[in-house]
Amino acid sequence: MFYFGVDFYPEHWPEDYWPEAARLMAEARFNVVRLAEFAWSKMEPKEGQFDFSWLDSAIDILAQHDMRIVLGTPTASPPAWLLNKYPDIFRVREDQLRLTYGNRREYCPSNRRYIEYSSKIVGQMAQHYAHHPAVIGWQIDNEFGERCYCPNCAEAFRKWLHCRYQTLDELNDKWGTVFWSHTYGGWEEIPVPLTTGGSPNPGLALDFYRFSSDSYQAYQQKQIDLLREKCPQHFITHNCMGFKYDRIDYFNLARPLDFVAWDNYPSTQWSQQTEVDPSLLALAHASMRGLKRRNFWVIEQQAGPAGWEIVSTAPRPGQLRLWAYQSIAHGADGILFFRWRTNRFGTEQHWHGLLDADGRPGRRYEEVRRMGCEITKLGGVIDGSIIKASIAMLHSYEARFAFQIQANNPQFSYPEHFHQIYKAFYDRRVPVDIVCPTDDLGDYKLVIAPALHIVSEAVAENLKRFVQAGGVLVVTPRSGVKDEANAVVDLPLPGLLAELCGVKVEEYDSLLPDMSQVLEFVSAEIAPNPQPSARVWCDILAPEDAEIVARYTCDFYAGKPAITINQYGQGKAIYVGTFGDKELYDTLADWVLRLTGLQRSISAPAGIEVTERWQGDRRLLFILNHTARCHEITLDGNYTNLLDGSSRVRGTVVIPPHDVLILTPST
Repeated sequence: MFYFGVDFYPEHWPEDYWPEAARLMAEARFNVVRLAEFAWSKMEPKEGQFDFSWLDSAIDILAQHDMRIVLGTPTASPPAWLLNKYPDIFRVREDQLRLTYGNRREYCPSNRRYIEYSSKIVGQMAQHYAHHPAVIGWQIDNEFGERCYCPNCAEAFRKWLHCRYQTLDELNDKWGTVFWSHTYGGWEEIPVPLTTGGSPNPGLALDFYRFSSDSYQAYQQKQIDLLREKCPQHFITHNCMGFKYDRIDYFNLARPLDFVAWDNYPSTQWSQQTEVDPSLLALAHASMRGLKRRNFWVIEQQAGPAGWEIVSTAPRPGQLRLWAYQSIAHGADGILFFRWRTNRFGTEQHWHGLLDADGRPGRRYEEVRRMGCEITKLGGVIDGSIIKASIAMLHSYEARFAFQIQANNPQFSYPEHFHQIYKAFYDRRVPVDIVCPTDDLGDYKLVIAPALHIVSEAVAENLKRFVQAGGVLVVTPRSGVKDEANAVVDLPLPGLLAELCGVKVEEYDSLLPDMSQVLEFVSAEIAPNPQPSARVWCDILAPEDAEIVARYTCDFYAGKPAITINQYGQGKAIYVGTFGDKELYDTLADWVLRLTGLQRSISAPAGIEVTERWQGDRRLLFILNHTARCHEITLDGNYTNLLDGSSRVRGTVVIPPHDVLILTPST
């Protein structure tokens, strides 16, 4: 079944409104509703006094309209009575300020009292709804949050370090604490990296970021264990925040979940975008799909203008449907719009739902109702279909953490660099998976490792196996620089990847904002127009076995190699020694696609996204117009239009602004 639904907060509305809400949801062809993830004080108004009667009523009303229910554990927003009783639950920021009551996710995930009270409410919910026929699954908490630096976390961090290193001698050696006389003689001496301490030891900081990520994973696992015990037939997920969020290693967080869910808000008060870049959304979908290398849900899909203190631009007619279909095109097996009705009170009064605060169905509701009718027909075709990609990009949360500690160059941004490369392939309508550096890479022809700063022996061996077996690997600057303790390796760069790449970094140059230079490509196979430029960083390369692909043209290293290619086993390793502009990544994408023999999908104008899902051998072609004007697309064969269920299309077709075509080949 394809799940299509909405997030609803019945506790925000009079009970006599609930039947009308359920009726309108049914008219929109919704079949699933998420409830209760912020309703702890409603379910436990006083300590130990549990009341689920109101939620039972809401579920029963929705179930009468054949709605399935996903329940959220309400631990992201603890009740006032709990935080008033135990103020040490509040999270402490890295400047040592303790949060106060008034928001959400204020808690410390390592706080033993909070873990205890969380387990009580989750256990009570699980027991109460374990056998309810309408309940199908659970969302743990809500958008796990920021790092905590409180005394509880400091103590837990030291225990975490003891498990990791066993002895202080090992820790001191790995971190290089002899520097500045920071050698530790007792575990209790080890601090957390507060801003009041200045620039921290990079090893300490990286381990604290790992610990912080693990803390949320451990907190989540306690809830999972309870739910698995009491509700073994229900699925369990968590709503992540896409590629942009960089405080938690989502690969680790996702492992015990049945599938990944995430919250997709293309246009918000924080983005302040006049136009939404669809490649950023595609990257977010691909990164969420890659966490478990399987399809996902979007459990919060934007339903209207978003904002807290200010209101973002209203989605234009067609955009809500377009963004939802883009989610599906990239692997979503469930779409739930956030939220049902715009709230009249509270912080999110400006975070609009499908209905405005007055509750009357309008343009946004009608647009989604139209989509619901389409999904009713399409769901069986889409359900179970998958994305097939021959290209993978390696997403390293450890590299992201390391660059948060030491950016290397103030112009460098790991997520922006990652997106630049991804966008080059997105623009060529070639699917890309986003995977963990330790994942099995045997399914891919091309693997790209952007700024893989920290490389373990396991990762290095994984990449060698991939290339040796015939794969093509692309490595970009600042890769292989650090070991797992965030110390610079005592090897020529790129460290453990030097043999694989057949090159050593002779020297490097960190460029100022006004510095750049044109690259000269020496291979006749590569004739870029215009010529790409090197920016931000230049690795001056000394090839050993590798061949030169491009050279620098300026400064003291003019004529020196900038890009190389090396034969390794049956495959090739390409080392790109500089960060560049759009022209560089476009040039590289065209070259490696030819090198690997990978085919592009249908060509299309800028702003037209073309992607595929596969139902066995059946191709489902998604064409999405992200622009505000009509475009013509020339198809590569005869197709059936799945949205109207009957019409045959071929040759040149017109796609209106913010519209979608879903096609399948016809005989």
